[in-house]
Amino acid sequence: MANQESSQTIAALQQELEQTRLAYQMAVEMHQFKSGFLARVSHELRSPLNGLIGMHQLILSDLCDDPAEERDFLGQANQSALNLMQLLDLILDVARLEHGSRQMQLQPLKLGQILQEVYNLTHLQARDRNIRLKLLPIQEDIYVQADPKWLQQTLVSLLDTSIRLTPEGTISLSATVQPETEQVTICIEAPYAVSLWSEPAQLLSNQALPTTPNTPAALSPGLALLMHQSVIERMQGRLEIIALLSEPDSNANPTDATESTRIQCLMPLVMPETDLA
Repeated sequence: MANQESSQTIAALQQELEQTRLAYQMAVEMHQFKSGFLARVSHELRSPLNGLIGMHQLILSDLCDDPAEERDFLGQANQSALNLMQLLDLILDVARLEHGSRQMQLQPLKLGQILQEVYNLTHLQARDRNIRLKLLPIQEDIYVQADPKWLQQTLVSLLDTSIRLTPEGTISLSATVQPETEQVTICIEAPYAVSLWSEPAQLLSNQALPTTPNTPAALSPGLALLMHQSVIERMQGRLEIIALLSEPDSNANPTDATESTRIQCLMPLVMPETDLA
């Protein structure tokens, strides 16, 4: 009996140590990301830009077999240009928020309605990947202080990235009230390793990775996380990513824990204006 309790204690300590290690690693890597932000943005923009240049070079070099292929290349070049504009718009919007030239429209928002809209915008993508997206019930009267556009856009992007990183299983979207701190915690839990949100430091260099003309307009998880953190902080909130280690079965090795990821978005809890009157 004593040996069993000792094994459980050791396993619990090992899990806590691993969670601490992962949290420290994430903090260090996010600091590296902030230090190399301009280099990282340059790398992100090269993908659609290289696709655009590549298609134009093929057309200008008269390498198309027929007019139909030339139209196809022009279409791909146009898509690369649209991808580039989409990334630029997003990066510039966040930069304007940081600079203060664009202000957020902070107001009391009914959180249940926001989460339902986020679910409606992402559940088909999850279904297409054979992933179950579950929206847990929350209280009807929970309101947060936030900008409606930015909060929804951030949550959709975080959920979209989680769907792309999840190989299989269930992703849950939930919210709980923390009355002692007057905050609401919005949680996204998914069965993938938290390390997938981080990137090697060498990606902060100016060397572009090989790309194709049809590279999609999607920020890397690391840069997306950095930008989302900036947006949430502008709404007086906080964004955290936590590694969760599930306890192994009693007959399994104590170190055989399954890792999953929890994204926590802490937002200010407020009362609706009608209740304040």
